[in-house]
Amino acid sequence: MIRSYFTDRLIHIERVDKATKETEKGETCMSAWHSKRTSEVLGELETSRDRGLTAQEAERRIGRCGKNELEGSKKEGLLKRFLGQMKDPMILVLLAAAVLSLWASDFQDWLDAVIILVIVVVNACISIAQENNAEKALEALRKMSAPLAKVIRDGALCRVETADLVPGDLIVLEAGDLVPADARILECSSLKADESAMTGESVPVTKAALEGLAEDTPLGDRRNMVISSTVITNGRARAVVTATGMDTEVGHIAGLIMGEKDVETPLQRKMAEISKVLSFACLCVCAVMFGIGMLQHKEMLDMFMTAVALAVAAIPEGLPAIVTIVLALGVSRMVRRNAIVKKLPAVETLGCASVICSDKTGTLTQNRMTVVDLWTAKKSDRALALTIGALCNDTTLTYQKGAGVTTGDPTETALVEAALKEGLDKNQMEQESPRRFELPFDSERKLMSTVHPRAGGGFRVCVKGAPDVLLRRCRRLSGGEALTSGRSRDIRQVNENMAERALRVLGVAYKDLEMLPKELTSETLEQNLTFVGLVGMIDPPRQEVKEAVAQCYAAGIRPVMITGDHKLTAVAIARELEIFRDGDLAITGEDLDFMPQELLEQEVEKYAVYARVSPEHKMRIVKAWQKRGKVVAMTGDGVNDAPALKAADIGCAMGITGTDVAKGASDMILTDDNFATIVSAVEQGRGIFANIKKAIHYLLSCNIGEILTIFLATVFDFHQMPLIPVQLLWLNLVTDSLPALALGVEPVEDGVMGQKPRDAHESLFAHGFAWRLCWQGIMVGLLTLTAYFLGEYVLSDPGMASATANTMAFATLTMCQLFHAFDVRSEHASLFHIGVFSNKAMNKAFLVGMAMQLAVLCVPPLQVIFSTVPMDAAEWAVVLGLAVTPVVVCEFVKAVKRMRGKEDFS
Repeated sequence: MIRSYFTDRLIHIERVDKATKETEKGETCMSAWHSKRTSEVLGELETSRDRGLTAQEAERRIGRCGKNELEGSKKEGLLKRFLGQMKDPMILVLLAAAVLSLWASDFQDWLDAVIILVIVVVNACISIAQENNAEKALEALRKMSAPLAKVIRDGALCRVETADLVPGDLIVLEAGDLVPADARILECSSLKADESAMTGESVPVTKAALEGLAEDTPLGDRRNMVISSTVITNGRARAVVTATGMDTEVGHIAGLIMGEKDVETPLQRKMAEISKVLSFACLCVCAVMFGIGMLQHKEMLDMFMTAVALAVAAIPEGLPAIVTIVLALGVSRMVRRNAIVKKLPAVETLGCASVICSDKTGTLTQNRMTVVDLWTAKKSDRALALTIGALCNDTTLTYQKGAGVTTGDPTETALVEAALKEGLDKNQMEQESPRRFELPFDSERKLMSTVHPRAGGGFRVCVKGAPDVLLRRCRRLSGGEALTSGRSRDIRQVNENMAERALRVLGVAYKDLEMLPKELTSETLEQNLTFVGLVGMIDPPRQEVKEAVAQCYAAGIRPVMITGDHKLTAVAIARELEIFRDGDLAITGEDLDFMPQELLEQEVEKYAVYARVSPEHKMRIVKAWQKRGKVVAMTGDGVNDAPALKAADIGCAMGITGTDVAKGASDMILTDDNFATIVSAVEQGRGIFANIKKAIHYLLSCNIGEILTIFLATVFDFHQMPLIPVQLLWLNLVTDSLPALALGVEPVEDGVMGQKPRDAHESLFAHGFAWRLCWQGIMVGLLTLTAYFLGEYVLSDPGMASATANTMAFATLTMCQLFHAFDVRSEHASLFHIGVFSNKAMNKAFLVGMAMQLAVLCVPPLQVIFSTVPMDAAEWAVVLGLAVTPVVVCEFVKAVKRMRGKEDFS
């Protein structure tokens, strides 16, 4: 099979050896078609310049080379995906807890095990449902291929299915065609191709039937090649197919997408850490409890079962489901903020993003050329310059709902739109002065000219093109002034000033004729012109992006521009947006080719702009940042962005201008194509992680309280346990679900975007978090034991001591946890500052939990089931007083922290 992976572009990429080996069919890979002479290309492809391949030869090559289609990665079945969810460490701990629970009860008590299994299954189903759209990139790439292609076979023009194209086929391309395969141009006329989706180049590339280029010519500069899945915007061409299917540049990108592994998210690492900590804690609890029982000479089997039961109680079985639901709720909120998240963990990943690698075209800019500067030799000739630019123009102007809509080359549409803004309608001008003749633009003349009749008689030749070429053909300036060498220098200086601002500059001129010459050529029409002015245009930055970039810096996030556009243009845009600051550097893809990956990893923080880069370069940059320990978000919209989107910690695709390929490879889609939306998404991501941490804080501190209560009762050999098994089950039902979920919808706290990104590799239990869990859990446990002792020895009636003590301990522990949920709403801010009742979900969770607990304490039938007894006013006062104690203590601790100005209190 003939292969065209362009191996020169795979320097420093691990797949270079694989790409350059012989194919399984025994034929050597071919590369660098752009560097060969035309005769060599035709010879190596064994095809005819005039007749193309025969139908029989094409059929034979299909059998040898395969269809012109992209391969798909093998999809996992539903069962395999479901079982894959079971590999999560937390899920494994839960399953172990279910088995131990059954074993400890001699397979009599199935309730715990069933609850755990239901939670595991529901959690897995939610995760699978959310990730169904994660691998759409290859399907989207297939859809990009044109269904039919114009091919010359046996010397006749015919149409064949794109999938049936083979290397050596002669294809015919015209404006509006989607290029069906990579091909070498044999002949063309005024050919331009929009390659922005592949290279990031915002302006259509002028193509030419050039002989061999340098072998290391970047993809965006290969003017004698057309790339599969790009669009012909102007002209026509005949080309010979050099690569099909997976051997095309698009196929190469598809291979990178398939080969790139999914990145483990920070949240997944944190959950794995929690699983390990809980597993270790369970083993320790079992060992200590069993050891104490042996020292107290208790029955070995009884102590072992007690230890196992306590270890099972230590597992917050609702945590995985709560984390999943909190993420899903966050996804719903982000949809309302124009961000669609495809993978749940990606929501939290945004919160610790420390680098945003952004494509320029269509992401930071509007992806629409716009006239931003107009200089005229005579100040009053502004309308004349725009008129010439609009008439010497192939753009189509239509009206939809009263608004002008332009179609055509972006540079030309910019001229028509600029004229329209000043009341100069191209259609009306062409009706009054229709085009009689034209000299199309070509790369040698660098000019375009059209001829129009004048109202007073005669004709006017309108000319636009490269300023330096145009000046040499002019003899005077508009207004009649002669074009002297001094004036010519002045105009060239204006041109240079515009170019330094990364503007694309066109000159406009005209020539009035009484009669048309017999031969309408460049020599007769494009000489002795009158120079009118210079038009400067650029793909301008989005208005809101500069503010978004400033917010990134305030939040400790480094924005980086990665583009296929030219370095000068990229730096100018980056400087205007303040992405490129004093001391920053810019580098091109060509320079990256000579930079080893190790050196890039050392120097990556110096570069704010990367220009003329390939998909492999983008992946190298992303991985260099990741090697520095950074969490990288990559935004983009083109096909060329897809591999880097997938390799990044979170890939953000544009929803409007983004290709389906980019969307399929991304984790998140910005539906408004607004770079500022990612800043809002980062804020939401930080808030979501904070809420997940609050839920973990609440669940683990409450579990510590439960464990401590039973642990101390066992150690000190209470004559009865403060809590019986059915009460523990009820306690977990009331306190471990709704309050934790309510914490998950807590509003984002003020000032979250004024903080630096958290370290993705930092332990969840860092900065005193483990200590807060412990002392608050100990507090809850001691308050429960206090209620038990008061009920046992102080407040109870004779003969009711044990029942009263048990009821008070049960009531205190449950209500204490319900009140404690309010403490966890903010680590630093006072509950009264954020508003006691500002979280409506928490209010509802508290009322529901309190109603359920009051029911088992006060309703006679439920009192029998849960072994509770009625309490008098004094007992109720003690229970409520102890239950609200966590609020008082935690508010005092937070007040001390604020006064000391510390973030962590220990």
